[in-house]
Amino acid sequence: MHNQAGKVLSPRELVYVSHTYAFNKRLTDIVISLLALIVLSPLILVLSVLIFIQDGHSPFYKQVRIGQYGKKFGMYKFRSMIFNADQVLKNDPELYKKYVANSFKLPEGEDPRVTKIGAFIRKTSLDEIPQFINILMGQMSLVGPRPIVEKEEAEYGNRLRKFLSAKPGALGLWQASGRANIGYPERCDIELEYVDNASYWYDVKVFFACCISILKKDGAF
Repeated sequence: MHNQAGKVLSPRELVYVSHTYAFNKRLTDIVISLLALIVLSPLILVLSVLIFIQDGHSPFYKQVRIGQYGKKFGMYKFRSMIFNADQVLKNDPELYKKYVANSFKLPEGEDPRVTKIGAFIRKTSLDEIPQFINILMGQMSLVGPRPIVEKEEAEYGNRLRKFLSAKPGALGLWQASGRANIGYPERCDIELEYVDNASYWYDVKVFFACCISILKKDGAF
């Protein structure tokens, strides 16, 4: 977490988890992310080509997120928007106002930046596949609180330190609970519920709950 001087706090200043849990979680993350990247490589190639040919720009998008202990990292996704989407948002005050008011996302069907392919991969959660790279690199875990952008830190108030004590995940209790259907401040309570109950078997439970939510397309857009 960042202090007033903007420095990342030491892990010793935050909450520790069991060494056994941390080891088993990391080992699982490495094995599953490697297998996923290998098995899904044909799909990754097809999606990369389809996204690239629509406008000739990179099929991948890297957004700065806040990771464990407040360390920033670039989270990878398949690009579901036009290539200059961030600039379009900044240049449109009304669109940006709606974005902030809707928990830092735009309502389904109301984001003019989303491409046709992008709408499909969002609905099916295929845009999240590149996050296996972040998991393999140790920046994220398979299961954990969803990594936030810097502006979202204020939503957690004096609970931010606790939230950032856990490594962010590609899947988590928020997604299992309906993700896009749940905004702030309720999202804070859900994410911190995960932090309070985190254990290896709780991660397994949340993982399968997320799989069901994804298959149902619950809260995806």
